[in-house]
Parts: sequence; structure tokens; C-alpha cells
Amino acid sequence: MGLFIFSCDNDNNSNFVDHDTYSHMKDVNGTLNSGNTYSINVPINIESTDVVLVYRRDVANGNAWQLLPKTYYLTGGRVLDYNALFSSQNVEIYTEANFNQSTMTSSEANTYLNNQTFRVVLVPASSAKTSVDYNDYHAVVKYYNLDESKVKTIKVN
Repeated sequence: MGLFIFSCDNDNNSNFVDHDTYSHMKDVNGTLNSGNTYSINVPINIESTDVVLVYRRDVANGNAWQLLPKTYYLTGGRVLDYNALFSSQNVEIYTEANFNQSTMTSSEANTYLNNQTFRVVLVPASSAKTSVDYNDYHAVVKYYNLDESKVKTIKVN
């Protein structure tokens, strides 16, 4: 569902400002399932000019929100990467590794694959919105005036 706001401006020298996009976020809970890749797909509906930021809740580090892509270095030289791809209809959150992920111990799978929480943050891609550090989740929330108490959660898988 889209929200459209129209305004009139008689000043021909003013810059156009995109008023039809507003920032919002939702949580996605699920297990990255095995298939060709370990992934979660989240349906969305955004304008092609919007930006999708995906954060992973890192429970092991005090429930910190970490921006994807994110790399974890596991024991034995193993490397696990979280990534996200998005279009105007879908966000795919997935992992890639330099090892077969099905060989993870149950403890590792519980830490990195099972019952994961991701926060999908949709923000306008306005050129005026470039002074925020997207790596800092709290700075993004403050800059875009997002209300964490209104985050909706969806369960996938």
C-alpha cells in the first residue's frame, strides 16, 4: 500500500523533494534453510528508488544490530558471510561460506542459522539523506525518526 502526498509550489526555483516515500522497518524471524543456498526470502513492496537496509541481531554480542553484509570468522579458517539482495518485491537474506554449511556443529547452526532475527529498514533514497552512518543502526533510527515500538514481526519458513 502506498502513500502519496501532493503539494503545490509556485516557486519555480525550488528543488523537487520526494514526499511519497516514508521510512519504516519490520523484523523477520526464521531459519536460514538449506537449498542451493542458506536463505530467507521476505516479500516487500517498495519504489525502485528506495533503499533497503538489512541488519542482523547478533545475540552473542549483546543483541547488537549489525548491517549486512557481515563476515564471521569461525574456527579452522572457516568464513561465513551474511548478504542481502533486494528488488522492489523481495529481499533475499542469505549466507555464503568457504565450507559446506551443513557440516556446522549444532551450536554453530543455532548461533548463525537457526531462529535468526533480521530487521529490514526501508528508507527513501533522497540525495539529502546521505549524512547518516548506515553501519550504526541507532544513528539510522534517529536520523529517519523510526519508532521501534511499531516494528511488525513476520515469521518465515
